[in-house]
Amino acid sequence: MTLGIKRWRVTLADVLIIGAGPAGIFAAYEISAKSDLSVLIIDKGKDIKDRMCPVAKTGKCIRCNPCDVMCGVGGAGGMSDGTLNLRHDVGGNLAEFTKTTAEATNLVREVDSIFQEHGAPKEIYGKNDAETEKLARKAAAAGVKFIPITQRHIGSEYLPDVISSLKRELESRGVKFMLRTEVERIEKDSVIVHGKRLKGKFILAAPGRAGAFWFAKQAQRLGIKFTHRAIDVGVRVEVPAVVMDPVIKISRDPKFHIITRTFDDFVRTFCTNHRGFVVEEQYDDFCGVNGHAMRTKRSENTNFAFLSRVELTQPVTDTTAYGRSIARLATTIGGGRPLLQRLGDLRHGKRSTWERIERGHVRPTLRSVTPGDISMALPGRVVTNIREGLEQLDEVIPGVASDATLLYAPEVKFYAARIYVDENMETNVPNLFAAGDGAGLSRDIVNSAATGILAARGIMRKAGIGI
Repeated sequence: MTLGIKRWRVTLADVLIIGAGPAGIFAAYEISAKSDLSVLIIDKGKDIKDRMCPVAKTGKCIRCNPCDVMCGVGGAGGMSDGTLNLRHDVGGNLAEFTKTTAEATNLVREVDSIFQEHGAPKEIYGKNDAETEKLARKAAAAGVKFIPITQRHIGSEYLPDVISSLKRELESRGVKFMLRTEVERIEKDSVIVHGKRLKGKFILAAPGRAGAFWFAKQAQRLGIKFTHRAIDVGVRVEVPAVVMDPVIKISRDPKFHIITRTFDDFVRTFCTNHRGFVVEEQYDDFCGVNGHAMRTKRSENTNFAFLSRVELTQPVTDTTAYGRSIARLATTIGGGRPLLQRLGDLRHGKRSTWERIERGHVRPTLRSVTPGDISMALPGRVVTNIREGLEQLDEVIPGVASDATLLYAPEVKFYAARIYVDENMETNVPNLFAAGDGAGLSRDIVNSAATGILAARGIMRKAGIGI
């Protein structure tokens, strides 16, 4: 049952979970399966059925409410292409929170199994075979590291059904949802919602990427220990699908790591959407880009994020504030829309125009953009890393650094302030636990869900429940 604040009469729950993304959902799944603790999940977004992206229906991106993209049941991952990375050290490192690597690997299997029970397809990608080894050798010869991963692809159009199934299962176990309700403040034994206090014996903060900045402020006010982490700044690259076909046959979402020649910086590929669509993401004060891939609707292109790692040291350490400033500048230059530039124009110091883009052989799948010059929006070091990194990657995937290749900006991945937790995922504030991307403890769907399970187990241990 989903409850609104006006109808909510109970002011005490055993476990209050802030955030209905993978971390919050899987924490509730674990608690409701193995205990009688009452659980209430609070999220400022909508149910998954009310926040579906138009791309999943039509293959075309139109502007959505920012909260619909980032918030609600399923979290930001619920509006992705639904790729599950089935490795404990991709999208974070679960071994940091477990006693053994085997335990971390088992957590990944458990998360994957639950997704399959609720409709994820059985097919997997990324088998470790001779072709994988051949690609790894080719990459190494170009100074690029290929990371082989076993993956499962749900698809943007099917992921909402999987999430809805998970939600129904939770509701059948007595888990309650309070949606379209923003938590104003976290206290040591309660949360404040619309000026009202909701008490809980245990609180799990799993606010997701949309709530990362908010949670950092809450942590600072409560005296929770945390540190700022690196962020990734870059572009979304779009190329003809035929360019990526040979690699996609080996790895559905290929991960390539590159150290750039000029600055010795780390650049990587992320979130490849084969025959997919570039989509716009709207935040409170800036816009960005992302990608979707479906199993039934396909484009002629493939897109992937190409990101440069940014770390800051004293006296400035707040990487989130720095990343937001870059994204706001790019949004300003784009007139409120993402920027689009041909790689050839970037190389020759020219601003792209629609005329130049249309002359190229890559037709953009996102049209609500402003042709421009990303070098005016992104730091020069990042632009150099992108240009050099793509040229190195072109030695592995010929054609990826063609003049006609399209670059959308900005793509900024905020990984949140890293909250310090103990072996139970508990912060230094008693009975306040943390999990997921919004707490800086994960960077993808599977790792986020797994940290939610770990936090749930920590809560049950604290409650004296044997598991």
